[in-house]
Amino acid sequence: MSDKLFIDGIDEEALDEAGRLLGTTTRKATVNTALREVVAIRRRATALAELYALYDEGHLDLDAIPDGKPRTEELRTPPAS
Repeated sequence: MSDKLFIDGIDEEALDEAGRLLGTTTRKATVNTALREVVAIRRRATALAELYALYDEGHLDLDAIPDGKPRTEELRTPPAS
């Protein structure tokens, strides 16, 4: 998609603030970065909602989540037959 897009009536204050918050230096970079961030946020929200649904349905055992310590040995060791 390389066509130029002109948007009439854009909120200049919001665009400027978004640029400051995102650390972008051009309007194009601000809009592109903001669009990417919105997509990423929505994807994370959807994934989190799916996790909650799994938990609510009893398919997710929170006690099985590691405490942050590496469990590499457990992963490499095949289960006893």
